Amino acid sequence: MLKADYKYHKLEFKQPSGTSRGVLKTKDSWFISIWDESNPSVKGIGECSLIPKLSYDDNDTIEAKIKEVCENIEDYFYWLNGGLTEYPALQFAVETALLDLQKGGKHLLFPSPFTEGNYGIKINGLLWMGSYDFMEEQLHSKTNSGFKCIKMKVGAINVEKERELLKKIRQNFPEHTIRVDANGAFTPTDVMEHLDFFAELGIHSIEQPLKQGQWKEMAKLCKNTPLPIALDEELIGIFPTIEKIALLETIKPQYIILKPSLLGGFKASKEWIDLAEERNIGWWVTSALESNIGLNTIAQWTATLNTENSYQGLGTGSLYTNNINSPLEIRGEELWYNPKKEWECF
Repeated sequence: MLKADYKYHKLEFKQPSGTSRGVLKTKDSWFISIWDESNPSVKGIGECSLIPKLSYDDNDTIEAKIKEVCENIEDYFYWLNGGLTEYPALQFAVETALLDLQKGGKHLLFPSPFTEGNYGIKINGLLWMGSYDFMEEQLHSKTNSGFKCIKMKVGAINVEKERELLKKIRQNFPEHTIRVDANGAFTPTDVMEHLDFFAELGIHSIEQPLKQGQWKEMAKLCKNTPLPIALDEELIGIFPTIEKIALLETIKPQYIILKPSLLGGFKASKEWIDLAEERNIGWWVTSALESNIGLNTIAQWTATLNTENSYQGLGTGSLYTNNINSPLEIRGEELWYNPKKEWECF
C-alpha cells in the first residue's frame, strides 16, 4: 500500500529578484514523498512550487489539498487523471514523486546520456528585472561565463534605458542570440512600435507581449509581427485538449514555452508539444523557479526531447541560499548532471 507525506520548504533568494509579479524574497515549495509501506526506505520525491499571482493553484486551499492527496495517495490514478486539474503544480509534484518511486527513489526519473554526465543542455542567461546598472552587471556576468543566448525582461524599467542596454548587447555581441520577455507589459496600441524596435536589433523572439486572455489581439499580432512571438502565461489555466487546440489555432503563435509545474506536469506539457508540432509551432522548456528537486526533473525530461540544438530556460538552480544540493551544475552556457555528486538528504 502506498503512503505519502509532505514537507514545507520556504526557498530564500540570495537577493530580492524582480519578476512580473513583483519582487520576490522568498518562495513557497512543498516536497511530496511517496513510498510503499512494505519498503519505506525507498521514497519518491516531487516538488509543488508556486509563483505568487502566477501559478494557477496559488490560493488558500493549496496546503489542504496537499494534505488530502497525501492522505489518499492510494487513489493516485484519480489524482493524475483529472483529480488535480485545478492544481497543476501539485499534479506535477505527484507525477514526479510516483515516477521517482517507480525508478527506485534515486532522483533518476529519465535516464539518458545527460544523467550519465555525457553532455549538457544549452540554456539562456537570464537578466533579472532591476535598475539599469543591475541589469548591466548581470549582462557582464553572463557573457563572461560563456552564455551566448541572453534573455532580458522588458517593460520593467524606463523604456529608453532598456533599449540602450539592448543596443549595447547587440553592439558588443553581434552573434549572440537575444530573447526578450515582456510578461504582458505592452498594450495593443503600443506593442507594434516595440516589436519594430526589437526586430531592427535582430532579436530572436519576444515572450508574451500582451497580457494573457486577449486572443483576438494576440492573433492579429502574431499574424503581422516583425519577429517571432512566444506564448508563455497564455498557456496557464488551459487544460482540456479542445481548449489547447482552440488557443493554438486561434492565435497561431510562432513558439510556445513549456513550464511543467505551471501546466500540470509532463503528460500535459507533452500534449502541448505534440499539438504545437502538428501546427508547425516551435517550443522550448523553461523552469519556474523550482528548487533543484523540480529543476532536476524538468532538466532530465527536457534531455529526452531532442533539444540539443536549441536553448532552454533552465538556469534557475543557483538562486537560493537554502536550495537542495544536487548533481546539477552550470558549466559555461550549459546545465550538466554530474553523477559523481551526491544528493543532499532532506
